[in-house]
Amino acid sequence: MHASLYRAIESVFRKEARISLRSRSSWLVVLMFALTTLSCVSLLMQGDILAPRLAASMLWIILFFSLLAGAGRGFADEEQAGTLMALQVYGSSQAVLFGKGLFMAVLLFVLSLLIVPMYLVLMDIAVASWPAFLLTLLGGTYGMAMAGTLLSALMFGAKVQSGLLSILMLPVLLPILLPAIVLTASCFAGEAVHGSYLVGIALYDAIMTLAASLLFDFLWYED
Repeated sequence: MHASLYRAIESVFRKEARISLRSRSSWLVVLMFALTTLSCVSLLMQGDILAPRLAASMLWIILFFSLLAGAGRGFADEEQAGTLMALQVYGSSQAVLFGKGLFMAVLLFVLSLLIVPMYLVLMDIAVASWPAFLLTLLGGTYGMAMAGTLLSALMFGAKVQSGLLSILMLPVLLPILLPAIVLTASCFAGEAVHGSYLVGIALYDAIMTLAASLLFDFLWYED
């Protein structure tokens, strides 16, 4: 990438951060959704211990729905603010894609760092391998964020109802959710972590980044 593209990505990233700070309530709703889910599950368990695979699945389901709550907002907020046309005229498509995608990835990873400690405490779960667990969170949230950014742009361009985002996103995210759940379960159970799953997550992230970069030009300049 050229230096000018890096600066453009940084500008879009900062713009997303400013918008997010001005509309903190929307992200507080996401956090409250996670807290409510955790509290309900913890009360229903009544002190019982979840199996590692089930506990891992529940954690990634919470992260998945947290992504759904925020993924469709980026381009809708641009339209409501009246800045979408200006962004299309003056903003590079690659800068918009990676600026929004990286911001969503950072936001989702930070959100997971807030959710995971509470989840571990309420579910009474110990993590045997923190490096593998954090790498799984990092790779999983990045892939989910890039897929969410691409699909939200696709839905916006096609004028599809926002309620269909989960239907479109689930099959796209299954290739990264399944290895992430297996790795997380291994970290919870104290079993050996298979590096092939981490490689699979990294490969998904690379393919999704490349596919988003190639497809986003057609979506962004569709009109």
